[in-house]
Amino acid sequence: MKTSQLRGRSGTSEPEGSSGEGSSGEAVDSLAHYKDDRDFVTALARGLSVIQAFTNQGRQLTISQVSYRTGITRAAVRRYLHTLTALGFVRCQDGTRFSLGPKVVSLGNAYLSGSPLGGQAQAVLDELSEAVGEACSMAVLDGCEIVYLARATSSRIMSPSLNVGSRLPAYATSIGQILLANLSDAELEAYLARVNFLPFTPNTIVTAAALKAALEGIRRDGYAIANQQMEVGLSSIAVPIHDQAGNVVSGINVLANSVRTSPAQMRSKFLEPLQQAAKRLGEDTGGRG
Repeated sequence: MKTSQLRGRSGTSEPEGSSGEGSSGEAVDSLAHYKDDRDFVTALARGLSVIQAFTNQGRQLTISQVSYRTGITRAAVRRYLHTLTALGFVRCQDGTRFSLGPKVVSLGNAYLSGSPLGGQAQAVLDELSEAVGEACSMAVLDGCEIVYLARATSSRIMSPSLNVGSRLPAYATSIGQILLANLSDAELEAYLARVNFLPFTPNTIVTAAALKAALEGIRRDGYAIANQQMEVGLSSIAVPIHDQAGNVVSGINVLANSVRTSPAQMRSKFLEPLQQAAKRLGEDTGGRG
């Protein structure tokens, strides 16, 4: 791929097919925190931002679209994409549209292979899903979002667009809420200062006060139920997984159709199997469930 092939399109707003997520300049603004850090490699950070610009809602992007999503100039984006294409992390379609290449999977696989939970989680989730007859997942907190590390299903309820590596806002998911409930006060306040609440459904929590109130109950109960907060018709229940020191390192959930399974039924049917699965995963990592 020649550099001359990487030509962006003009425009100050995100071009065709925009999902509207994020805003121009977000990535650049987030790097301002490191401006006085002499060891911080800004070019590397921006290159990673270019990779992260590609999402389920933006699998193929032009240079202008990547520029809009990251806040990086089109000229710089062109160079980053050229480098990533040469290294195999990005592919170019018709000289103007780009998508992630399969080599990107190796980055995530290195994390999963090195994680104590990575090797055992899938087998445990497969057994859990088979036992309860519903979809289930494991995820960790990353910034303001959860990232899925493993998923399993014996039903058709799980969205095919949500796979390992997919991200969802923590405040609107049961796993996210159980993880937020186990943050320290300082960590939770830092999260609330960054998060942007969006009303995905009429049930979505959209204020810091409402979230804090919900998290108090979750801490008390030891589990979280998100009743149609991310998508109408879908509810989930989650419990935490602890490491050896007793710290919450991830969460697992069961996802069910809210029409046929009420929150009370989710507690009675799924809570004990979830807790047993969490205990197994805790034991597999040398920790406690």
